[in-house]
Amino acid sequence: MSTKKYGVDQQLIRDLASILDETNLTEIEVEQDDLRIRVSRTPAAVQAYAGPAYAAPAQAAPAPQAAPAPTAPTAAEPSKNAVPSPMVGTAYLAAAPGAAPFITVGQTVKEGQTLLIIEAMKTMNQIPSPRSGTVTAILCEDAQPVEYGEPLVVIE
Repeated sequence: MSTKKYGVDQQLIRDLASILDETNLTEIEVEQDDLRIRVSRTPAAVQAYAGPAYAAPAQAAPAPQAAPAPTAPTAAEPSKNAVPSPMVGTAYLAAAPGAAPFITVGQTVKEGQTLLIIEAMKTMNQIPSPRSGTVTAILCEDAQPVEYGEPLVVIE
């Protein structure tokens, strides 16, 4: 005789929330049989478009631009020249702690040149420049968590 449990497993939710804290992730989703649990910690400004786990990328990009307070004057400009984050992870501006950064504001970069590294799931991913130009702004700090579609660097 098989009995199906329809209640929510609160310990599972607590465990998922603990994983979020330990890994600095902003959301995690688990699916088992017909049960699907998504635990998320997002700023209030981003919750407006929270819906399906994989929303259209075009919707994800504008919300994070409104969040960074220190770069508010430039936040309106970078939309067309910004290099968006291709993944969720932690951005690093240099190859190692104490090493020189990959790029600086005012520097000329070539297409394919490494702009920064994003660590995702213990893997270091080099983020190449999509075009040649001059770096006019770096919109993230070293070791800062970044979201998919979040503007990272402005190249004019």
